[in-house]
Amino acid sequence: MAFPATRMRRLRRTGVLRGLTRETELTPAHLVQPLFVTAGTGIRQDVPSMPGVQRLSISELVEEAGEVRDAGVDSVLLFGIPAAKDEIGSGAYDDEGIVQMAIRALKEADPELTVIADTCMCEYTSHGHCGYLREDGTVDNDLSIELLAKTALSQAAAGADAIAPSDMMDGRVGAIRGQLDGEGFSETPLISYSAKYASAFYGPFRDAADSAPQEGDRRGYQMDPSNVLEAIREARLDLEEGADMLMVKPALPYLDVVRRIKDATGAPIGAYHVSGEYSMLKAAAMNGWLDERAAALEALTSIRRAGADAIFTYYAKEAAQWLS
Repeated sequence: MAFPATRMRRLRRTGVLRGLTRETELTPAHLVQPLFVTAGTGIRQDVPSMPGVQRLSISELVEEAGEVRDAGVDSVLLFGIPAAKDEIGSGAYDDEGIVQMAIRALKEADPELTVIADTCMCEYTSHGHCGYLREDGTVDNDLSIELLAKTALSQAAAGADAIAPSDMMDGRVGAIRGQLDGEGFSETPLISYSAKYASAFYGPFRDAADSAPQEGDRRGYQMDPSNVLEAIREARLDLEEGADMLMVKPALPYLDVVRRIKDATGAPIGAYHVSGEYSMLKAAAMNGWLDERAAALEALTSIRRAGADAIFTYYAKEAAQWLS
């Protein structure tokens, strides 16, 4: 029935009425806080391109994770910055590597904290690519997935609650699932970066993680921003190989991809609100161009509305505090 019998504004009149009819909820339970752990002691090093984000040594990481938990966020995603790198990224699967030591420290300090390990080679390779680099400058897919599976097993053995392969090699989910299952980690879930685009929005992250490619780029394995049907194919393949949750990265420029994959698969979806998205909001707020709290919560709510079950965001702790 049309106006004047139907007046859409009736249910917008008060906060209570708006709450009763709200279709999308954003709570701290939907948020995951990414954290950067670095070799050394007593380190809290600001990342200039990501205001409010720091590289942390292990003791400071444990302290920060405690603050994240106090804010109401129960999950963290861990990225490692090793003291040294090599051509094959051997630090990624070192049982005494920076991430492995950090996982043990976090779980010892707070067994109920959910620690998700990012599984990739780019932070550990001297060339900055996400796998084994051939002499011709291309990444060897099949050798790379062997290294990724070793890395995932080492992270799971250290106590990681979930493994998140972010490399975009073909077949890596199946290789990791097989490795984990064969070694007694069949209950460890895989959060696969199924649709990770070759995006311009990763710049500040590569500053934080010191992981920019020394030569070339990652367009040979990350997805073309023009494609969505390819993302659905990737998602379905990852589910067939044993993925438990699918990730779309970045989030805001790819909300259509979040929705399409959710509708196509019905699987749990994570969306990564990446460093560039975060830093744009921070820069605008610092210049007085935006209300930071309102803009950040609006952005995160839009990601939920598009179909994301979990949001990986550098705003997790702040957003949880705003929501409480």
